[in-house]
Amino acid sequence: MRASLPAHYNRFVPAAATTALVKPVDVVLVSPRNPLNIGAAARAMANFGFDSLTVVAPYAPHWREARSAVGAPDLLQNATEHASISEALAGCTLVVGTGTLTHRKAEQRVVSLPALAPMVQEELARGGRVALVFGPEKHGLTRDDLSWCHLLVEIPTDPRQPSMNLGQAVAVCLYELASRALATQDTVPVQAMPPASSGGLDLLASVIEETMEAARYSPRSMQSANQHDIRLLLRRLALNERDTRRILGLFRRILWRLRNDLKGS
Repeated sequence: MRASLPAHYNRFVPAAATTALVKPVDVVLVSPRNPLNIGAAARAMANFGFDSLTVVAPYAPHWREARSAVGAPDLLQNATEHASISEALAGCTLVVGTGTLTHRKAEQRVVSLPALAPMVQEELARGGRVALVFGPEKHGLTRDDLSWCHLLVEIPTDPRQPSMNLGQAVAVCLYELASRALATQDTVPVQAMPPASSGGLDLLASVIEETMEAARYSPRSMQSANQHDIRLLLRRLALNERDTRRILGLFRRILWRLRNDLKGS
C-alpha cells in the first residue's frame, strides 16, 4: 500500500532547486536489516536529487541487489559501506540524527523537521558537510549512536503511531530539505572558518580521554561513560577546524607533560 503524505508534500520541486542544496549531504543508514528498505531509501534520494548514500554494518550482505531501488540502481551500487558509525561520519561537520522522543530523552539539541533546512543551508554555506542519519528499523538510533550527532530531528507524527518505515522517513526528510531550498538557493555563502569534521572531533576526544587517564581522572570502569559524554560535549560546542587544532595541541602538551612527570617520579 502506498503511504499518503500531507497535502503540502504534493508540490513539484524543480531539479535545479534541489541540486543547489543537497550535493554535500550524506544519507547514512545505520545497521539496516531489510534490503528493501535500503532500496526504498535510495529511490527517495534519487527523487529529490541526493546522491551520497552510506550504509553502516548492514544486516544482509546482498543489500546492493535490492529491487526496490527503482530508478536508482547506480546510487545503490555506488553507496559506501562502513563497519562503524564513527568511520561513516568522519568527514562530516554537522551530523543530524533522526528519531522519535517517545521512548528516549534527548541529550543533544532537538529541532523540528521544518526548522532543519536553514541549519543545513548555513552549514553548507560555510563549507561544511552534513550527514542525515537513520537508525535500524526495529529500534532506531541507540543512545550511543546519537552521541555522534550534533542535533536530533523529530518528524512530526501522530502520537498514536510515532514511528515510520525507514524508506518513508528518508523520503519525508529529503523532501523537506529539497523543497525548502527554493527559498534560500540565492543565499550568499558565509565567509567563516571551516567547521570541525566529525573525524577531527573524534581525534580530539581520544586525546582528551588519554589525558584524563594519565591524570587518573576517573576509574577505568567509567571509561565508556566518559567517552560518550566527551563526544556529546565536543559537538555541542560547535568548534571550527582551527579551534579544534588549537585545543588538540593544548591537550597533547598536557598529556606529554603528565607522562614525563610520571616517568620522573
